[in-house]
Amino acid sequence: VGERVQSASVAQQRCSNGAVRGIAYVTGNPTMGIANVGGTFTSAGVVFGRKFNCNGKAIQVRRASLGVFEIRFVGNPASSAVASGVGNAYAVVDPLPGGIFRVAVHPAGRDDPADQPFVIVLV
Repeated sequence: VGERVQSASVAQQRCSNGAVRGIAYVTGNPTMGIANVGGTFTSAGVVFGRKFNCNGKAIQVRRASLGVFEIRFVGNPASSAVASGVGNAYAVVDPLPGGIFRVAVHPAGRDDPADQPFVIVLV
């Protein structure tokens, strides 16, 4: 990363402006579902289908209420994120103090919250 490869361009440095700073695919425990993500932050690998934090630190998630999750990329400098529901759902994301992002998931075409998997990308 960051070395020239037969061109004038260089790879993007981790955690730099413009880089993807974090990704989390939140699925919940496959045997229990996403609705069983607890109300306290967890970094248990079983609740993630995929995860990446540019600084190598933990990613933590908790279920705040029906269809609403809070996720923290520990020590990550990102202040912007985009989220998407998985399958027939959409998601909206709002930044909160302390490096936390609140993700609300809704079935497509409806406005009521639903416990469904989602993907969040920090930039």
